[in-house]
Amino acid sequence: MIRVLFVCLGNICRSPMAEAIFRQMVKKNKLQDKIFVDSAGTGHWHIGEKPHKGTREILDAYHIDYHGIYARQIDKKDLFQFDYIIGMDTNNVEDLRRMAGAAQTGYIARLLDFVPETDQSDVPDPYFTGNFTEVYELVSEGCERLLQFIRQREGI
Repeated sequence: MIRVLFVCLGNICRSPMAEAIFRQMVKKNKLQDKIFVDSAGTGHWHIGEKPHKGTREILDAYHIDYHGIYARQIDKKDLFQFDYIIGMDTNNVEDLRRMAGAAQTGYIARLLDFVPETDQSDVPDPYFTGNFTEVYELVSEGCERLLQFIRQREGI
């Protein structure tokens, strides 16, 4: 089982959106028995909360299921249990690499590293910008490219 973890700051906007979108893509491609998807935040502020209202509204508009997704904080053991650890921005990735230290971990990257033709490197945080539509578009494209990357790299 290939394990993918999406990470943002609070785990209520970007990473749960990515988790829900990626889960739908995995299901559409009939890969549920090969790929497990989860999300977490580097911060502790929202542990146990549902995704942000803006995230829920955009996912509802696109008929993407997010039920069962609740905020949690990343734990060091996640760095060893997940094969792909995908941060939403540079700060998330720096936090993940700092947490991992010299220890061997999964593949750590920013989501938009998989979309080389974009002029953005970070998915902006809609908790602060309010622009859930822009984030949805970036996350959707990033997830699609990530799935292509994983399928090619893992031979599935």
